[in-house]
Amino acid sequence: MDKQELFEYLQGELIVSCQALPGEPLYKENGGVMCLMAQAAKNAGVKAIRAQGIIDIEQIRKQTNLPVIGIIKKSYPGYASYITTTMDEVDKLVGVGSDIIALDCTLQERGDGKTPSEFVKEIKEKYPDVVLMADISNLEEAIEAEKAGVDYVGTTMNGYTPYTKESKKFDSNLIKEIVKNVKIPVIAEGKIHEPKQAKEALEAGAHCVVVGGAITRPQEITSRFLAELR
Repeated sequence: MDKQELFEYLQGELIVSCQALPGEPLYKENGGVMCLMAQAAKNAGVKAIRAQGIIDIEQIRKQTNLPVIGIIKKSYPGYASYITTTMDEVDKLVGVGSDIIALDCTLQERGDGKTPSEFVKEIKEKYPDVVLMADISNLEEAIEAEKAGVDYVGTTMNGYTPYTKESKKFDSNLIKEIVKNVKIPVIAEGKIHEPKQAKEALEAGAHCVVVGGAITRPQEITSRFLAELR
């Protein structure tokens, strides 16, 4: 589907993030686990998936035939960011057929000295039709990402940058602020642990909602229960 059809398709929907990283129990080098998580989400009625890594994206697209927001998490020396940080990751995500590519557009230091805007410009020059989602942590970054030419902004990084680390819980007010100040769709993502919070995000003006840890990460879910009990 084209960009406009994708916008309309995702409006008001829940996107489930199906991710596992090396060192986690559900991570398998050859995949086979996250595609089943994605299938379970599809069976429940979910219309899109966010996924990490080429193998999982490939398997999820084949298993579910759903649109995928693709990312690659990889750390580089000198980079504070780790989500789709260089063109190498973008090339791989394009190659595997990601419907949307998400990348870190926070104002954290990049090892190549580029700004997020400069990186987005390079991507758009190489892949004019690519649909980009900017993972941001605050209003300023959302505004800059829109100016750079991304297609969506997501609140993914709120609470995960040094200057937003005090934000420990889901904040619908941030979504409201961003919606007031940008014209592109806003995707609510991060720290959404309960269905009522997902609903609150949509009521705050979010175009759609991404939920991962509350659905597909049993270790994280168990940790939250134990922390509350203790």
